[in-house]
Amino acid sequence: MMNNEFQRDDNLFSLCGLNCSLCPLFIRESCPGCRAGSPCAVVCQFAPCSVEHGNIDYCFECEEYPCYRYDGVNEHDSLISHKNQIRDMFKAKRIGIDKYREEQLAKKQILEKLLNEYDSGRRDVFFCLAVNLLELNDLKIILNDADILTESMGLNEKSDYMKQLLDDCGNKRNIELKLRNDGYYG
Repeated sequence: MMNNEFQRDDNLFSLCGLNCSLCPLFIRESCPGCRAGSPCAVVCQFAPCSVEHGNIDYCFECEEYPCYRYDGVNEHDSLISHKNQIRDMFKAKRIGIDKYREEQLAKKQILEKLLNEYDSGRRDVFFCLAVNLLELNDLKIILNDADILTESMGLNEKSDYMKQLLDDCGNKRNIELKLRNDGYYG
């Protein structure tokens, strides 16, 4: 496939179901998301399939979805968690892409606040992961509580406190907030 044949407009939610807008590379503006010319599109196994099927925007639009390309996809991580990839794709299909995009934009705003007000320089990947995996309502509650409780704290203390709140929520929901570093980047 010639990389310029792959075309998409949505750079927040990938063709295959990853939340690009919550990826550390996207946040650092090192990757434009799931688009023609992005590092991800060059190695992506889904991009050529999209071209073959008329440049569909999301795999769930294909009659063959979910196909063999999704076998084991939730078992690996790249720079963003793949843990909810299939679940998020089904959610986008169920509630509609516009509603799903609204939720992702709200999560992106929360992530930006975490990075701007709670990141002491070493939590960006963790915050990206937490916002990707935790539910929007939980994130809103945590952020609201933390804003009040951390007013008098220094940045390192605020960062540690926020990490603890997010970890506690993850534990309560049986969600491990840790990337699986297994060398898979496809």
